[in-house]
Amino acid sequence: MQPFVYDALPMRVVFGAGAVEQVRAEVGRLGASRALVLTTPNQQADGERIAALLGPLAAGVFSGATMHTPTHVTAAALARLTAAGAQCVVAIGGGSTTGLGKALALRTGVDQVCIPTTYAGSEMTPILGETSDGAKTTQRDAAILPETVIYDVDLTLGLPVGLSAVSGINAIAHAVEALYAETRNPIVSMMAEDGIGALAEALPRIVAAPADRAARERALYGAWLGGVCLGAVGMALHHKLCHTLGGMFDLPHAETHTIILPHAVAYNAAAAPEAMARVARALRVDDAARGLYDLAGRVGAKRGLRDIGMPEDGITRAAEAAMRNPYWNPRPLEAAAIRDLIAAAWRGDPPRP
Repeated sequence: MQPFVYDALPMRVVFGAGAVEQVRAEVGRLGASRALVLTTPNQQADGERIAALLGPLAAGVFSGATMHTPTHVTAAALARLTAAGAQCVVAIGGGSTTGLGKALALRTGVDQVCIPTTYAGSEMTPILGETSDGAKTTQRDAAILPETVIYDVDLTLGLPVGLSAVSGINAIAHAVEALYAETRNPIVSMMAEDGIGALAEALPRIVAAPADRAARERALYGAWLGGVCLGAVGMALHHKLCHTLGGMFDLPHAETHTIILPHAVAYNAAAAPEAMARVARALRVDDAARGLYDLAGRVGAKRGLRDIGMPEDGITRAAEAAMRNPYWNPRPLEAAAIRDLIAAAWRGDPPRP
């Protein structure tokens, strides 16, 4: 067995139907007397419900969270947090609200309670991606890791089918890259394969029957595992490309991950055969890259970057940016091959080795 290091992250997880009812107790457990609720504009009603559950602990609702955690939004939220005198934030929603909570925690040290309503997985990580002037940067710090995560399957029952599909494949991406990460280890690899299998099984069922509680629970479980993988080991080419594309062109986060994943896997296939075998086994297919591409098709996701707003003249610029400060990757990055990868993903072609 290859030598490895496994760092278990200090995280409290509360998982189950109706778990959101415990939010006041969880904030109190952290010793906070005031908690600011964070949401996106579209989820303000959810935020108001959380504030009602918090009762006297609620310090109001900030509903300005948005994709890619722009620093100007964080500045506005920071002003609201300071004025409210809150020692804790409660982020309900997907990666946008989770990212905002992390940004506030990094700047102030406030505790975080995350209540995911999508399958993003970022709530399980000490990683923050922020955008400023069209560039997205990421950093890893123990202060970024949320203290408590509440997974309530009931909150995902109303998640639109399209968002469920791409959010779930985004979570699969975390698990896939964990299997060939430089810092991979047997514990995380077990979680990764189980998470991929759970999501690949659940997502088509959710598309067919959005109110299928068992499928929703299975997907949320898989997303949790994907998030653990993302937080425990380093990521590689796939995440570098998605961060580059999202920051440069303000592309929707989960959709970008869904489109890029099969192509990044195909790029790395020959350099990581054991990982590819585990992905294929979890998907119950012969070829990992094609299996991921076909899964996206089965759940109705878009498979071309041009379909989510990326301009064709951005292909070369994106490739050049991806080659700067690259993440570790099992296959060395080759400029021409990276450009070809992005071009194929832009067109929506099936992945090719």
